[in-house]
Amino acid sequence: MAKDTLLGKTLEELIQIVTELNLPKFTAKQIADWLYKKDITSIEEMSNLSLKARTALLENYDLGITASTKVQVSVDGTKKYLYPTAHAHKFIETAYIPDQKRNTLCVSSQVGCKMGCLFCMTGKQGFQGQLSSGEIINQIRSLPERENLSNIVYMGMGEPLDNVPELMKSLEILTSDYGMAMSPRRITVSTIGIIPGMIEFLNHSECHLAVSLHTPFEDERKRLMPVQNVYPIKDVLKIIRDFDFGLQRRISFEYIMFKGINDTPRHVKELCRILDGIKCRINLIRFHPIPDTPLDGSDEATMEDFKEQLTKKGITTTIRRSRGLDIFAACGLLSTKELVKRQEEDF
Repeated sequence: MAKDTLLGKTLEELIQIVTELNLPKFTAKQIADWLYKKDITSIEEMSNLSLKARTALLENYDLGITASTKVQVSVDGTKKYLYPTAHAHKFIETAYIPDQKRNTLCVSSQVGCKMGCLFCMTGKQGFQGQLSSGEIINQIRSLPERENLSNIVYMGMGEPLDNVPELMKSLEILTSDYGMAMSPRRITVSTIGIIPGMIEFLNHSECHLAVSLHTPFEDERKRLMPVQNVYPIKDVLKIIRDFDFGLQRRISFEYIMFKGINDTPRHVKELCRILDGIKCRINLIRFHPIPDTPLDGSDEATMEDFKEQLTKKGITTTIRRSRGLDIFAACGLLSTKELVKRQEEDF
């Protein structure tokens, strides 16, 4: 039987572990320091722990830090890492996106995804399992560029708010003094609008929220995003409108632009109507076609005009710059290839 891992454990969980191992309570804080603040690769390197403590940990736990198995490097400096997971022959992706002012890591929260959005490569894998908080944190902890990291976005594989317990543990570790001590203002969690998870996240975290919108019309959203049948966007927006985000916390809406589908003047008008009273930003995203999809991306002129019209209506709008196009056309492509390869090898 595989041992449990220490990485991804909160301080409260580490206290429980040392108590069960009959170790002093202060050992938990020492372990947290080694896990989240120092660069070690083994339990033996926890030099300020007693021999008894290290022996007990070695007998019962693995460290949980796992290196990536593959990396692709773009001409623009973007790097895409492939990580194995606890699920046999299943993989996740993490994208490191360097820029002049910020260096962002896009992390995954699930293996595959059950949401089935029409435009998403990860969704075509289907749902294969939840990532543990340790597997989420490992994407940051094992990153070669970790010291240069300024921002984290939960916009990789999976729906973060469909994995709330592990998501919230990972956010606690990232932002707590005992953990990585990052500002929650440097972290953004994306969702397609899973209302129960969104409520939990808003009430127990101070990180930013990004909602995948993609069209203001409910009938169109049902075709693009089946979640609309369960959690209508009007209900999502009511929760956002009623929540006090304060002065520092930010809400944004992700809007992938599809040619002839969601890029018309009537979409601008309806966006302004449904977002009225919400202080927010809209991020317009270029769509780069994935295999077996009927969708095409809007052209540059249409996107620029769409942005201008929204800006004139008082909504802060940006067009997100595409990065790493030569190494991945869409999130999930690299892990899908690896999954197929392993399945063929097993066969």
